[in-house]
Amino acid sequence: MDLWDALTRKPEGRGRLHCWDGEGFETASWAEVVDDARRVAQGLRRHGIGPGTRVATVLTNSRHAVRGVLGTWLAGGALASLPVPARGMDLEEYREQLRTLCRHVDPGVFVVDEQLKGLVPEPLPGDATIASWESLDAATPLDPSPPDADEVAFIQYSSGSTGTPKGCMLTPRAIAAQLEILLATLDGEPGRETVCSWLPLSHDMGLFGCLLYPWAWDFDLALSSPERFTQSPRTWFRDMSDYGCTQTAGTNSALHFAARAQRSARLSKELRLRSIVVGAERIEGETIDAAIATFAPFGLRPNALRPAYGLAEATLAVTATPTDEAPSVRSVDAVALADGEVREVADDADSSTALVSLGPPCPGVELRFADADSLSELHVRSPSIFSGYHGDAEQTAERLKDGEAATRDLGFVRDGELYLVGRSDDVLSIGGRKVYAREIEAAVSAFDGVRRGCCTIVDVPVSGTSHLTMLLELRDGQADFERIAAEASRTASAKAGINLSECVFLEKGSLPKTPTGKVQRFRCRDMLLHDRLTPTRRVWTGSALTAPRAARERQAANA
Repeated sequence: MDLWDALTRKPEGRGRLHCWDGEGFETASWAEVVDDARRVAQGLRRHGIGPGTRVATVLTNSRHAVRGVLGTWLAGGALASLPVPARGMDLEEYREQLRTLCRHVDPGVFVVDEQLKGLVPEPLPGDATIASWESLDAATPLDPSPPDADEVAFIQYSSGSTGTPKGCMLTPRAIAAQLEILLATLDGEPGRETVCSWLPLSHDMGLFGCLLYPWAWDFDLALSSPERFTQSPRTWFRDMSDYGCTQTAGTNSALHFAARAQRSARLSKELRLRSIVVGAERIEGETIDAAIATFAPFGLRPNALRPAYGLAEATLAVTATPTDEAPSVRSVDAVALADGEVREVADDADSSTALVSLGPPCPGVELRFADADSLSELHVRSPSIFSGYHGDAEQTAERLKDGEAATRDLGFVRDGELYLVGRSDDVLSIGGRKVYAREIEAAVSAFDGVRRGCCTIVDVPVSGTSHLTMLLELRDGQADFERIAAEASRTASAKAGINLSECVFLEKGSLPKTPTGKVQRFRCRDMLLHDRLTPTRRVWTGSALTAPRAARERQAANA
């Protein structure tokens, strides 16, 4: 597949883009989208963008941003996708993040939607100018000169990467290979499929899995926005009903909220869904079960739910549950797992934990574990593997060797299917975002009364969604627990736009660490879930309306 041919040659295509504009869906053929992108390319050329240059952006799901993606490539530039501001994130903290990333990527121009220009810090480092996508719609299309197959076309920066920017570099060859992998994995049929999505285009699952995939294969796409989904989660399945959607993707949390919001509401037409890819964060079996129970009356088949695994370093997809197979679940001993041993147990065993399979490798993808007999780091080889990290030869050499990427994800394979347990580094996957927790933990670690280097954030499943809990050790038992918890909550929101649900205070020496003194996050999580930690105090910091009953009772007792 030639990526540029796939995206631009649409003379008689059936596919349509239905893009949410805030009030309704605006419809255009892919051929019309391509024509608009050529004009955007001409506008970028006026800003000096050509082969070998870079365009920085914060991608939204607007019609202008969609055209800007292809327009950048047709002008010859590489697109650097920077993270969107997280909910509740301090504005100046976000602007400083953008400044850091711009120093790292050195763009010729920073382009965003007109309404977001106020978020971009001025002046930018270097000679970068600021423009809006709307201002680039030139009258005459540009004769395209896109990047060659093995040149860098896309740089994906993850959320929370202020301290150590890490931009995955992708070539047109890698992106094209991923689009072929997706077609084979999802059994997509050109002329048959309709994709619906609200996932942010700033994330790899939104951009490659839900925009470029239907675009390249000439499918219909109903593209909503994350803001609309957040305000009304039931719009996801409502759009799929209205447009006769056959394929979609989302996170575990999104599926939970969509099912909860549906309740007694009706859908206009029966669902035609053949494939719902679920990924980007830990997948809970109870969320899958709840979604099936809620939407089965509207035609959802259990086999349509397809837990999957992917990462930006592989462009996107690595494994996925096969078509027409129900997700499988395996029970393992949680205590043994925390110590790196994979030991299967009965579902009703006291120490059992259920792991949802993420399926076998996608076509052409190979998995390898550092230790095949126990919990260890996953390594991936794929035709769509990244080329390295922009401006970071040391990280590239560490993570990419002979075409194989070290993922930092811990797991194992059974019966040919992947099971993941956690990460070996300091990244939390929250609602599709990758949040680097080290900066938050470092700030809290510096609080008066907290033992330095003795705090960590873990995600705990509660009623089908994840609650973020901070575990921390104090210097003595006389500290002001409520004050520290409140400050930790404010810090997490300001640093990364995440909401802590609870602070769990522990005795000295309680947090599990490596011999070199690094906190073992996945072990902390399992020990907390299975009551292997002994808190001295627990303080609920989330909304009282979302607090589990045990937390409400603790708060009442503490009061």
